[in-house]
Amino acid sequence: MQLITTTYGDIPASEKMETHANGTMQSCTPTGKCVLRTPLGNLTPQYTTDDLRKKEVLPVLFHKTGALRSLPLEQQTTVSTPAGKIMAELVTFYPNGNVRRVFPLNGKLSGYWNQEDEVGLATPAVLRTPVGTLKTQIIGVGFYEDEALRSITLWPGETITVPTPIGAIETRTGISFAPNGTIQSLEPAKPTPIKTMVGEIMAYDSDSVGINGDINSLTLNEQGEVQQVATPLTRLTVVDPDGKTSIFTPQYRESLCGDTEQEIVPMIISFDETFISIQLAKDAPPTRIPRSGHLFSTEPYLPQLSQPM
Repeated sequence: MQLITTTYGDIPASEKMETHANGTMQSCTPTGKCVLRTPLGNLTPQYTTDDLRKKEVLPVLFHKTGALRSLPLEQQTTVSTPAGKIMAELVTFYPNGNVRRVFPLNGKLSGYWNQEDEVGLATPAVLRTPVGTLKTQIIGVGFYEDEALRSITLWPGETITVPTPIGAIETRTGISFAPNGTIQSLEPAKPTPIKTMVGEIMAYDSDSVGINGDINSLTLNEQGEVQQVATPLTRLTVVDPDGKTSIFTPQYRESLCGDTEQEIVPMIISFDETFISIQLAKDAPPTRIPRSGHLFSTEPYLPQLSQPM
């Protein structure tokens, strides 16, 4: 064991440690109890393990400037953040010392400890946000470097109703905000009719993986207008200046559940000042159509009626 001196306090740590190229400490693993004086108050780094959730002691990480980067906590602790008080088992920081992310739980999923076990320990957080106070169970909260709220990530199965410039939307996975506080993106919890410049689109992303709330399928610009939307349930018709009609619909792919089954792929429609862009899959090249001179319309698309037998 060695005693490592930092600007936040001394850390009893194992001999195994890493350094940055400039020689400053990058990481160390505590071997005993200590208290660090952090921008979020006095916090105790994790130094013990258990048989289920925490099978190893996670290291404390530092930026090359010596500032704290990531701090796993010995036990769940209430910290005061720009969005309010949040229970935390892991906190991360920017080089300037401001909080970057807060995670109420930090257990390691395994065959002995699954997602249901972990979420069973979650308690609702009450958060101050640009759209009002929200109470929900969260995986984590993210902030910009100036401490403005960046994103809220929800536990799978958790939903909240979010007031937006285009109406109240039941939301899963998460919500993100632009630095000025306007809604940047969210993930509709169910197919939701959204008014756009080409007509009403049924917004829903059946492919949403739900890793975090930073990036979501329904995005808005700072004026509150739809910038991008995913839909498995809307057909887009385009008429060009010569009268030619093009129809865009969500496509199908082979399901992972079986060789003979097919599943719908959400179509992604994006808007900017000059073009409408259509992607038939997230990794497909977009078809870009000038807004000027073209007529656009939408109508419901029912996969169960149009799928080839």
